[in-house]
Amino acid sequence: MANFSKSHVPQFSVEVYQNEYLPEGGREVNTIVTVTSTGGGTTGGVPLTGATLSPARLPGLGPKAAVVIMVDCSGSMDYPPTKMRNARDATAAAIDTLRDGTSFAVVGGTHIAKEVYPGNGRLAVADAQTRAQAKEALRRLSAGGGTAIGTWLRLTDRLLGAADVDIRHGILLTDGRNEHESPEDLRAALDACAGRFTCDARGVGTDWEVKEVTAIASALLGTADIVADPAGLAADFTQMMENAMGKEVADVALRLWTPVGVEIEFVKQVAPTVAELTDRRTGASPRAGDYPTGSWGDESRDYHVCVRVPEAGIGQEMLAARVSLILPDPSGAAAPQVLSQGLVRAVWTDDMVASTSINPQVAHYTGQAELAQVIQQGLDARKSGDFDGATAKLGRAVQLASASGNEDTAKLLSKVVDVVDAATGTVRLKAKVAEADEMTLETRSTKTVRVKK
Repeated sequence: MANFSKSHVPQFSVEVYQNEYLPEGGREVNTIVTVTSTGGGTTGGVPLTGATLSPARLPGLGPKAAVVIMVDCSGSMDYPPTKMRNARDATAAAIDTLRDGTSFAVVGGTHIAKEVYPGNGRLAVADAQTRAQAKEALRRLSAGGGTAIGTWLRLTDRLLGAADVDIRHGILLTDGRNEHESPEDLRAALDACAGRFTCDARGVGTDWEVKEVTAIASALLGTADIVADPAGLAADFTQMMENAMGKEVADVALRLWTPVGVEIEFVKQVAPTVAELTDRRTGASPRAGDYPTGSWGDESRDYHVCVRVPEAGIGQEMLAARVSLILPDPSGAAAPQVLSQGLVRAVWTDDMVASTSINPQVAHYTGQAELAQVIQQGLDARKSGDFDGATAKLGRAVQLASASGNEDTAKLLSKVVDVVDAATGTVRLKAKVAEADEMTLETRSTKTVRVKK
């Protein structure tokens, strides 16, 4: 297994992309904030200092991560029987991918949640022996019962909450709708778990509800996807676990400070996926609030921040916002560590060319956010029988995907509509669409592409 040293603890950088120039009377300031985390510290960001971090945060110094895998064991997992077998194999592959020293457990989910391994409210520590024991326990998994995902999440939260680690991660697999608890029960479970662990969610087959699975991943700052063919589960689970093992630091927050008179319109992640963060703000001080970003490894993400500034005259300028990346002190005794920060400015000018120019990054991600929205609206319209509305929305989606170079989304759209002219968004709805194709488009609609440099 890899031996990580302190030098591998990530460094962070923040880059701000905006057009700071506003016309007279202009008030809306749009900014794309690119946050990059690198293990080797090649971006010139601020390194995380060992003094701020508990031993659990330092890779290689004892278990710093805990993972719970939630496997759907409801009755429908027996139809076809290969589904349950593939789920067992996928979970075994994920267990094989665990780094030595990682705490882990397996939960079997039906209308109740059961500990499959190791049991008694404990987590096992990954090594050759516990991996073998866990895989032996998986062989005893069988399908039967209903589906109440909130119970799975609450058990996972209890197990992870008992671990003396900073990175807590869940992997959830379901093949059906959450029919044995109310939507309010699931929402309450998600609210209780939010901020306590991240969770990747996967739907296998085509009998599950996309909005349920994506809502779980969104609330718990994880990824959502479809595995239409159960045979693809092992590869997907292996990739998910590799990503989880690559996380080096958790609980990083985007802190937005604004001066008096400035209002926050919205804060959203726009790459690699669109995720609304505006309502997740927690107050840090009278003028500052924190937005959760979850766990980080070697990666880069983009955020769209929009603020509304007071009116000002030509020639005036102001600091519209300060964006910081912060890491709370685990004990709560010390002030959070500022990992990196960037400034958002507003300058009023009578130069029409300067004030009407849209920053390329802002323009691109505004289009990507609209792309995700119109796909959802188009598919909802199609399901409700509003075919004219569906054609218009999905046509706009084709146009946006083509213009921004989002080839993956364009391919998924082409399985739902016949594209007559991508540039103008002229399309025809296909008479027959495979359920897996429609669900794949809906599940992956929020995936974006980066700005072409």
